[in-house]
Amino acid sequence: MPNTPHLDKLEAAIRNPKCEREDVRLLEEARERYRTWKAAITAAAGKGKPRVIAMTRLLNEYKDFLEVELIAARGSAFIKRQKGQLKLDNSVLEEFLIDLVQPTVLTGLPDFPLTIGPNTAFMSLSFAPPALRALNEAPVVALKVKDQDFIIGKEIHYRFSPDPAFAEDKTASGSLTLAVLAAEVKVNLDKTMFQEASGTAARLKQGCPYSQYYILNEYLDMEPEDCRLTAIDNVFLLRHAKRLPFEKRSVLAEVRRQHENNPIDAEVIWKFVEKIQAFINAAWYDPAAALQRGSFV
Repeated sequence: MPNTPHLDKLEAAIRNPKCEREDVRLLEEARERYRTWKAAITAAAGKGKPRVIAMTRLLNEYKDFLEVELIAARGSAFIKRQKGQLKLDNSVLEEFLIDLVQPTVLTGLPDFPLTIGPNTAFMSLSFAPPALRALNEAPVVALKVKDQDFIIGKEIHYRFSPDPAFAEDKTASGSLTLAVLAAEVKVNLDKTMFQEASGTAARLKQGCPYSQYYILNEYLDMEPEDCRLTAIDNVFLLRHAKRLPFEKRSVLAEVRRQHENNPIDAEVIWKFVEKIQAFINAAWYDPAAALQRGSFV
């Protein structure tokens, strides 16, 4: 099944009955440009950093077209107001991140399929028997999950039962998606969003202590904070830019100027890629090496 979160959002918006006819035409134009963008990404030359630089240039070109020349310049009041709810903007980055997890960019990827992209990720699992007699019944499994904009992980299947033969009527089974690396993608990042992400990162790491959690942000709407005081591993400021003041956000010339002056920086994208690469290369925990290290971790 294609892993195309941005295309999915475009097509959902095209089908949205609240979109005016002109907006539908605009979104269909975006879909055609999307196909050109994806073809160019696939055809991009080189490996590693040169490829990431080329991919980022193509990303900027597509986002400028979609967000400035289509939505800001020609979109209706509805599409301008609801583009965040429709996820027309941040889903571009979600799909771009999927394209980074390829052998042409990263080395040492496993030879089994990974779960990559937006997903509902595991946070915690507990048991909730309603009474003592229920201990001999199929366990009540309380699974906590949360939607993530981007993950690298794997689907895990489980079965729990008080019966060693796993009789069907006494067995609880299911699956979960274990995210070992997750990223929140934010067009604008404010203090409330940062605090919420801090809590999400902490809960994610309770479920998988070796996991990593990042925020990728285009426009900063808060004062920078030391994320080492949280469970967030880092916040990447893709455009080195703050959010436009309220009175300028609907001014086309200001929106266009901000895109031109503050494109997504390929060097920042590469820093994120380096974090993924280091994570792939790392031994997350090797107890056999504790004596050699002289410490548990």
